[in-house]
Amino acid sequence: MVRPRGAGSGARRLAGSSQRQERCMHISGVQTVLPDHRYEQAEITEAFSRLTSCDEDLLRRFHTATGVKGRNLVLPLADYAKLDSFGRANDTYVELALELGEQAMAGALRKADISPEKVDHLLFCSTTGLATPSLDARLAQRMGLRPDVKRLPVFGLGCAAGASGLARLHDYLRGWPDHVAVLVCVELCSLTVQRDDTSIANLVASGLFGDGAAAVVATGRGRGPEVVATRSRLYPGTEHLMGWEVGDHGFRIVLDADLTDFVEQVLAADIKAFLADYGLTPEQVASWVCHPGGPKVIDKILQTLNLEPKALDVTWRSLREHGNLSSVSVLHVLQETRGRPGTPALLMALGPGFSAELLLLHW
Repeated sequence: MVRPRGAGSGARRLAGSSQRQERCMHISGVQTVLPDHRYEQAEITEAFSRLTSCDEDLLRRFHTATGVKGRNLVLPLADYAKLDSFGRANDTYVELALELGEQAMAGALRKADISPEKVDHLLFCSTTGLATPSLDARLAQRMGLRPDVKRLPVFGLGCAAGASGLARLHDYLRGWPDHVAVLVCVELCSLTVQRDDTSIANLVASGLFGDGAAAVVATGRGRGPEVVATRSRLYPGTEHLMGWEVGDHGFRIVLDADLTDFVEQVLAADIKAFLADYGLTPEQVASWVCHPGGPKVIDKILQTLNLEPKALDVTWRSLREHGNLSSVSVLHVLQETRGRPGTPALLMALGPGFSAELLLLHW
């Protein structure tokens, strides 16, 4: 058995699709849920311009540049004017995030043909609201999970949380291959937009991010695409590139202009090294399940990896139709990807830290 660099004792080199790990995670069901309130980008731009002192023409230019054509929001546009404090916005988050999370989890379990009482582990990720008891505790009771279900709420991973959450389910199921593990991600990004912040970062965010929830049901033995290997990458000294500035105002976006250049500098090499450890090159990857971070980031991924433009068609479509759903987005792209049986795929997302999460899949 040939081990990749830095891998555990259970890993095998994946040369094409001829060899696989002894213990893999199967993605048995994926369900994305979007709020009912659907708006074209122009409607959102006009509504937000009435809530801020920003020049409307400037706002429209930033919103157009995101490439987003429309988004689903958790509230009707007229109701955002009522969110005059962090407390009120967070109360709304707690109520509506729970509803969307429940719908997503119920849908994923139906797709996997698994009943709620069979769930052994629940991982809940979100970075757009706070609650104690955490929402996974409330979700477990609403879904009828067993009282001994293992729960893990995670805050702060941002856009990377969907990919990171899958990787942590993979870790869990290597130790407990007979168990059922569920990942739930909920992000209500529209509740975090700051009305008194006219920074470029906030103006871009107000046109880029949307709301939604997604759930993944995973099993150690079963059907569905397999997660063969995972890799996390944390880049020291890059905390300024992405995140929240937390204060009385709530969550104020931090989005540095140098982010795209940094992605260009480091990401391709890390992806190539990860694939090489399993006997693969980017040209051999049949499906790319990439988080739609924004037009510039998607373009950099295509350019630095020398991919055909159509390789990220699903990612582009997710961005155009729904915007960046933070941790939910990469799971939405996963749901919409139709991989060819017997071929490798790469799932990836970037997030605060600055960090990258990479997963090698086998369809």
